[in-house]
Amino acid sequence: MKKVAIQGGLGAYHGIAAENFFNEEVEIIPCVTFRDIFHVIEKDPNCIGIMAIENTIAGSLLPNYDLLKNCKLPIAGEYKQRISHCLAAMPGQTIDDIKEVQSHPIALMQCTDFLDKLKDVKVVEHEDTALAARDIADKLLMGHAAICSERAAEIYGLEILARGIETNKHNFTRFLIFANPWIVDDMQKNEVLNKSSIVFTTAHTEGSLSHVLSVFSFYNINLTKIQSLPILGREWEYQFYVDLKFADLTRYRQSLNAIRPLTNELLILGVYPEGRQSEE
Repeated sequence: MKKVAIQGGLGAYHGIAAENFFNEEVEIIPCVTFRDIFHVIEKDPNCIGIMAIENTIAGSLLPNYDLLKNCKLPIAGEYKQRISHCLAAMPGQTIDDIKEVQSHPIALMQCTDFLDKLKDVKVVEHEDTALAARDIADKLLMGHAAICSERAAEIYGLEILARGIETNKHNFTRFLIFANPWIVDDMQKNEVLNKSSIVFTTAHTEGSLSHVLSVFSFYNINLTKIQSLPILGREWEYQFYVDLKFADLTRYRQSLNAIRPLTNELLILGVYPEGRQSEE
């Protein structure tokens, strides 16, 4: 059975995405922070990591880009998980009994319309959706509810008071799967590699980025995402995280050779198959 390190507790969306990506039961190793995922893999090189990188509503998780760059574990694949939240509490209660709702800040933000309709309810941020559910169950907190997955509610014995409470029903999170190189090689056997994530810097001169993008256009490489992040210690200079999609692996490699003279610190984070998307 594959071991997969996630941020959050059992029943977190990271774990659900891992099971859907591998299409099998996996051993989940819960971690408190995203950085802890990399520490787990360092201690157990055969472990696989999964980490959210962007959400269709909340946008990019910017610190996670730097984690991937600095820890140098190649990306093996991606998965786009539909996020559907529920409101769960200790059994025997109704929504009218709830005086406090807790969850991860992003989950709370995704359910603002639902929360606005609740009367006299305190909203409290928590480190994780599933751990919020676990805390309520462990402490037998009556009058408290968690916004979490249905899986988390089931695991911790909570009763679901409302389902599908997210404001936007087209709520997806894109997860990246990464591991040590020999595991990635094994995972990608017989796979068609048609996507890549890279990071680079350019000279701090006019038009430097547009020259790079023109090269990708010439080689018929499609940019599906570009994200700029500031470079610490170098005011007003930026590094660019770019997702590329291509039909020809040779042309993709040629495009990288062509942009190398135009870039600084070019790093390939991974070459992998375009990910599946879970059903609505």
